[in-house]
Amino acid sequence: MSLPHDPVVWQTISRNIDARHSVRSYLPTPVPKAVVEELLRIASRAPSGTNTQPWHVYVAIGAGRDRVVNTVCAAYDADPDRIENSYQDVYCNLNGEPYITRKKRLGKAMYGLMGIGFGEREKMHAQRRRNFELFGAPVGIFVTVDKAVGRGSWMDAGMFMQSFMLAAKAYGLDTCPQAFWVQYESVVQEALRWPDDQRLVSAMCLGYADDSAPENRLRSERAPVEEFAVFVE
Repeated sequence: MSLPHDPVVWQTISRNIDARHSVRSYLPTPVPKAVVEELLRIASRAPSGTNTQPWHVYVAIGAGRDRVVNTVCAAYDADPDRIENSYQDVYCNLNGEPYITRKKRLGKAMYGLMGIGFGEREKMHAQRRRNFELFGAPVGIFVTVDKAVGRGSWMDAGMFMQSFMLAAKAYGLDTCPQAFWVQYESVVQEALRWPDDQRLVSAMCLGYADDSAPENRLRSERAPVEEFAVFVE
């Protein structure tokens, strides 16, 4: 491979991308509002089709954070198997190969680190609930788009989220994107009060990682380039 134009910048960016991973346990250390605002400003430079910038962002901190966590956790406790129709087309048709094998490997690795064995439903229920506790993170980020927009705008929202996560990692913060919240989208909307013409793309935790938590040692596998890329020459 030829040398990059600026080796220092290359090393910084590549290491930051490689270092980012989904953190599932956080310290209670607060994140200043000014820091979140700066991360959002940086992430707003993410590309979008014809500069439409279709994302809407709801930042849950303090009492707002506690309200959405308590509301959705109560709904989850009442019906832990609830799946709203809006979730069906977010992650659909992923039960074939190679997706199902990747999902099973991740689950086995994650639950193994936490000492949760196959079939231990109560422990698995409690860990799934942790999603709706934002894994203890002090900040919850909720990204929506207008219901009327198409797939390109959803892609734009994803690029915005990735930009935010990389900026957060560079600042010393960690994140975890959580489409899991879409299963309770109407409950989340009620707590955060976004307009009826928007729908939830994903939630995201933001905070300082608890390095003592075994689940934070997880580094999920990635397929080699030759498995997903085709060079047409």
